[in-house]
Amino acid sequence: MPTGAAGSEPDERDRAQVRLAVLVGDHEPDLSGVTDVEVRIARQDALPEALSDADALLVWDFSAKGVAEALPTAQRLRWIHVSSAGVDRVLDDEVRRRDFVVTNVSGVLDETMAEYVLGLVLALVKDLRGTLERQFRADWEHRPTGRLAGRRALVVGVGAIGRATADLLRGVGVQVDGVGRTARDGDGPFGTVYGQSDLPDVVGAYDIVVLAAPLTAQTRRMFDASTIAAMRSSAYLINAGRGELVDEPALTDALRSCAIAGAALDVFATEPLPRDNPLWMLPNVIVSPHMAGDYVGWRDDLLEVFLENLDRYRTGRPLLNKVDKELGYIPSH
Repeated sequence: MPTGAAGSEPDERDRAQVRLAVLVGDHEPDLSGVTDVEVRIARQDALPEALSDADALLVWDFSAKGVAEALPTAQRLRWIHVSSAGVDRVLDDEVRRRDFVVTNVSGVLDETMAEYVLGLVLALVKDLRGTLERQFRADWEHRPTGRLAGRRALVVGVGAIGRATADLLRGVGVQVDGVGRTARDGDGPFGTVYGQSDLPDVVGAYDIVVLAAPLTAQTRRMFDASTIAAMRSSAYLINAGRGELVDEPALTDALRSCAIAGAALDVFATEPLPRDNPLWMLPNVIVSPHMAGDYVGWRDDLLEVFLENLDRYRTGRPLLNKVDKELGYIPSH
């Protein structure tokens, strides 16, 4: 489950009574079993006060709204735990500058996200949307659909989620390469890993492109109009990373004109996706509401990671899933 045990917290801290601020939205974690911890549940407007003398912050609201604005009030804060794999909504210049340890839930959602991506790939290649539409019309129309075996996939982002996705795609006969920070050959489930700068030159060789990269200054809008234009007209794009990895208007134009065959999108630049966004109604698009990693019982498993780290924090042991704040994620090893 959790990965990357690293980084110990200050020895001088009095851990007998940790002050914990918890940012919540529409759901609160069950912390009833936590002892010797002063728990302060706060929504966005109350977070500055809750953080004023807190030792740790649990970001349980996955939008993380209000964290950046509240941080200047935090005088004792040393640890932020983000209950998602992506930390981009928390990791601003203030967090990088100050002596905060940031951890996440890497390892919990990898396999289930890979399963969801595989489901989306199959839905596109097998035109399951078209089958359902014909069912609703009671239209018995026999037609052939595509095969997945023998196709080539490019997974952009070769961390834990990208690797789990590559494993599943290889299991159904897909040849998988990747895009990471640096180019290399023969890296685990990837035949070849290209550097990000190679992306525009190589993307046109693939039938399926999966985005599983973290959002950083380097990856923001990495799929711009020129990169999308370099894709095959028969290719499918699946985005399970962050909406801001893609130039959404350029992608919309490409899908409208059938410059690419289709897309399955689980993340968007604005969430919830506005009702008037044209992506909802395009016939070659599958839209889902940022749910690729969420399975029955997922919140309980996310909480277990935090509780393990809370115990480690209180006893002065290294925390699990420590994020490299300069990179914006946990480097794969």
